[in-house]
Amino acid sequence: MEEQILKLFTTLLPAIIVGVLSFYFFHAFMKNEERRRRFLTVRESQGKTLPTRMAAYERMTLFLERIKPVNLVVRIKPTTTSKVDYENALIDAIEVEFEHNIAQQIYISEECWNIIRAAKNTTIQRIRQIGMSSKVNDANSYREAIINELMDASSPSATALSYIHEEVKNLF
Repeated sequence: MEEQILKLFTTLLPAIIVGVLSFYFFHAFMKNEERRRRFLTVRESQGKTLPTRMAAYERMTLFLERIKPVNLVVRIKPTTTSKVDYENALIDAIEVEFEHNIAQQIYISEECWNIIRAAKNTTIQRIRQIGMSSKVNDANSYREAIINELMDASSPSATALSYIHEEVKNLF
């Protein structure tokens, strides 16, 4: 009886070893094939999405340039002498520009989007702070105050633009 078990064991042992090795190599092969397919898919999709991502960075760069306070006051001229109306016109222009580009957040990193939003909010805050000054009496003096106070200072847009430049460099 022991001989039969030993004979059966010696017959089955090579088959079990071959089966285990076959399973191991098949499993490794399938894993490697999955990684290869995933790599090819990612490479193909990057070729298609890179132009869209670059367009998003370009649009956000344009947005940041347009909301720079100096560029903003040159582009938007006061229609009345009221400083409140002019302040609202400047802020509305920033908000409209932002809403126009809001879909771009899909194509850029979350951190970059947060920096852009912070630049927008800081720009609005600075414009409001200048409007609270006692030196500002009407729209034209408000405009001059914005140019004088923010021309030399680094704008929040400049910080966000430098971040965009770094992020785009990392794409390549």
